[in-house]
Amino acid sequence: MTNVQQLGTLGSMGWTVQRLDPDRSRRRLELLAELAGARAVRERKRPQRARTERLRQLIATRRRPVD
Repeated sequence: MTNVQQLGTLGSMGWTVQRLDPDRSRRRLELLAELAGARAVRERKRPQRARTERLRQLIATRRRPVD
């Protein structure tokens, strides 16, 4: 989603993120807000589904090996 450039003087330690253009940022924020709203509506209509999804995420994080 973002463009990342490597700075020449710092090698791999120096990363900088280019700013997105304002229109793209605005559209992205609008899309994220719409997705969050749709998720909230879906969870209100189906609370069991939301509970099930939270349990799946919890089980998935517990199964991951610790580095």
